[in-house]
Amino acid sequence: MDTIASLFSFITTPVSWVIVQFHKVYGAIFGENTGWAWGLSIVSLVILIRICLIPLFVKQIKATRAMQTLQPEMKKIQERYKNDKQRQSEEMMKLYKETGTNPLSSCLPILAQSPFFFALYHVLNSIANNDTIGVINQSLLESAQKAHIFGAPLAAKFTDSSADVAALEASLTTVRIVTAVMIVLMSASQFYTQRQLMTKNVDTTVKTPFMQQQKMLMYVFPVMFAVFGINFPVGVLVYWLTTNVWTMGQQMYVIRNNPTPGSKAQAAYLERLTKHVTQHGKARKRSERVIVKAIVAKGRDRNEYERKFINGLTKAGLAAQADGSVVQGESSVATVAEDGTPTTAGAPKRQQPKRQSKSQRQSGSAKQAGEPTTSLQKADEPEDTQPGAAKNAAQKSGGSTRSKAQSGQRKGGPQRPKSPSKK
Repeated sequence: MDTIASLFSFITTPVSWVIVQFHKVYGAIFGENTGWAWGLSIVSLVILIRICLIPLFVKQIKATRAMQTLQPEMKKIQERYKNDKQRQSEEMMKLYKETGTNPLSSCLPILAQSPFFFALYHVLNSIANNDTIGVINQSLLESAQKAHIFGAPLAAKFTDSSADVAALEASLTTVRIVTAVMIVLMSASQFYTQRQLMTKNVDTTVKTPFMQQQKMLMYVFPVMFAVFGINFPVGVLVYWLTTNVWTMGQQMYVIRNNPTPGSKAQAAYLERLTKHVTQHGKARKRSERVIVKAIVAKGRDRNEYERKFINGLTKAGLAAQADGSVVQGESSVATVAEDGTPTTAGAPKRQQPKRQSKSQRQSGSAKQAGEPTTSLQKADEPEDTQPGAAKNAAQKSGGSTRSKAQSGQRKGGPQRPKSPSKK
């Protein structure tokens, strides 16, 4: 471990200088030799590093969004080579290379802060070994050794012996309890952060090797922190616990306000956005307009949650525009312009036609098709209105039965009287 830390010795001087500067500020408030002064100095170092890493975090988010745009192509590759896993992996890597995306981009913040982590570990390890390092001189070294966090010295470890802990004026039981609690909190925060990413901010419709890697890291990282944490000084545990809490809060903010398309987080966000937009009649925030603009630009490629969002706006009488704004629907605007008074939002409902009986439908279809009327209808008409050709045909045939049938008379038996003429 010392060999690895020595590779980052070039950064130990800047890290020690930053810690000393923060210690001067907090030492004036809490006292130079207190654990609060040195502990808050380490926490402030974490915050400063993470603020400097925000541009890298934004780049990570953009890379992640680029990976999400490839989800349809990934799904096609999975379906095409579902029986050939090797060919499937080769096609995935080819797609990454053609589009310039990197599935391991989520590890960039961890890799970027690794030098600071090893530098801090080297600084605290030197304090434990009573060695000056960087800008930490002998007086600062003695002050740091006297600093205790909840009764545990800043440079103490879980694996230290009783003699080592006694040299730092502390109890071995106290050191192990404090370090064990911090290791558990550190591992739990790391697991929750990764689990939150996998359960809420991932499009579950497409399974990719990237998702499998993230799922594996969800269990590997907490175990790694638990195993290596017993060899970390208390000051390093403070550093790593603080950065885990920062990462967890930062990710919660991103998931809530900029979720992954197709994820559960997007469904919850669009539900909140629908209520907010329908309440105010427009998208007031710039971030909201960006989301609406992206959804409108997708067109038919919208997922289930995005279509539900557009339909919700339509039912409320609103329409999303290509620039991300939300305006009243055309039907609602026309009603307001004619009457001069506000109307209920939404387009008017179309009235359903009245249901007709079977006889009405049959008679209507017969009229439209130009079919001849039935024999009973002919009986109601006067004889002089019937076509002459029909009369001549009846006279030539000489068949009284046919003529009686045409006039509506029954064949054999009592005759039905003719109805009076409509005239």
